[in-house]
Amino acid sequence: MNVPVPGELFDLTGRTAVVTGASSGLGDRFARVLAAAGAAVWASARREERLEKLAADVPGIRVMPGDVSSTEDRAALVERVVAEDGAIDILVNNAGTASKSRPHEESPEAFADVLATNLTAPFHLAQLVAGAAADRPVSIVNVSSIVGLVSTAPRGGAGYAASKAGLVGLTRQLAGHWGRAGVRVNALAPGWFRTEMNDALFEDDASLRWIERNTMLRRSGDPAELDGALLFLASAASTYCTGQVLAIDGGWTAR
Repeated sequence: MNVPVPGELFDLTGRTAVVTGASSGLGDRFARVLAAAGAAVWASARREERLEKLAADVPGIRVMPGDVSSTEDRAALVERVVAEDGAIDILVNNAGTASKSRPHEESPEAFADVLATNLTAPFHLAQLVAGAAADRPVSIVNVSSIVGLVSTAPRGGAGYAASKAGLVGLTRQLAGHWGRAGVRVNALAPGWFRTEMNDALFEDDASLRWIERNTMLRRSGDPAELDGALLFLASAASTYCTGQVLAIDGGWTAR
């Protein structure tokens, strides 16, 4: 195979990327980073007005509103991108949700809803993208969490932990099935980064002290500290990397 020279390892010029959950938080950041590296980025989420603002801010980003928990919306997203750009080279399964209930209060319905967004949707999108690959290399990046690797009790719901752990297993299984076709599947497992989903945690002094006390670097992460890991997994820098989980967590899971 042709191996890029070091200066071109992270160059995504000519590549088409899809980022779900791109209307805020890490998804917004991921879309901007991929576009800055040269990719043509499709940003998807439910909140169209936020997507439009993102596209107005960053040349090279196009929007496709939709709900990843909808089978029809997932199919429409992939169909449109492939119709307009010919193929999808990079898929970042970032969209996620969580129940605010503790495990003993979390209903079976709420548990199932979390899995539908965090696990079923990434599987179906990966399936659709791999099916449309047409013998070209594809990088799928599933955004899991340290909650999928270790317990973070007393924080974190059962559905969220189960979905993120399931995403790790799914990543490895899909990598094994699709590797011979040139489809790489890896997972990014962020530690404690402030997002809309965990805003309340970061507003609580006791919770912040808990994060700092249990993280080797004694602090939460800055979203920019995920840029390099994302580009590594999405680009030619990781052409011999598949089925892996990259934890960017300040040392949380190494304790």
